[in-house]
Amino acid sequence: MREDGFVDTDADRVRLVSFYRAYLQRCNAHRFDQLGEFVAADVLVNGRRQGLRGYAEGLQEVVDAFPDYHWDLRHLLVDGCWLSAHLLDTGTHLGVFLGVPATGRPVRVQEFAIYRIDADKIVEVWVVGDNLDLLTQLGRPGPARPPAEADV
Repeated sequence: MREDGFVDTDADRVRLVSFYRAYLQRCNAHRFDQLGEFVAADVLVNGRRQGLRGYAEGLQEVVDAFPDYHWDLRHLLVDGCWLSAHLLDTGTHLGVFLGVPATGRPVRVQEFAIYRIDADKIVEVWVVGDNLDLLTQLGRPGPARPPAEADV
């Protein structure tokens, strides 16, 4: 990896993929107290400084509601110091999440995340999960969708 963090060799790409897989393994073990090895102390999430503590707490809130939560990596792209991940998240809803009391229902949710890596740490994350689909799976109807052009 160059000094500016840009990946320019196959070896750099392989190293970043290995880094991300190790990070994801730690997340799937629900060892959020050990994320400092992978995540910067002042990490930005969706444009806001969340910090490592807030980052770990956010993941813990998900696992508190879905104790068997698992992130399954489907696609991973490397572009310089950026990683783009498509994940399929699964779990069983056994605690309050997004205001919804435990339902005991299993869920499967698509997630997309983009990470910027600097000095072997995640320093920036842009992430979105399909919370509307999640709420639907939990038995909460989403807002009425506007008609598609083909419906009009």
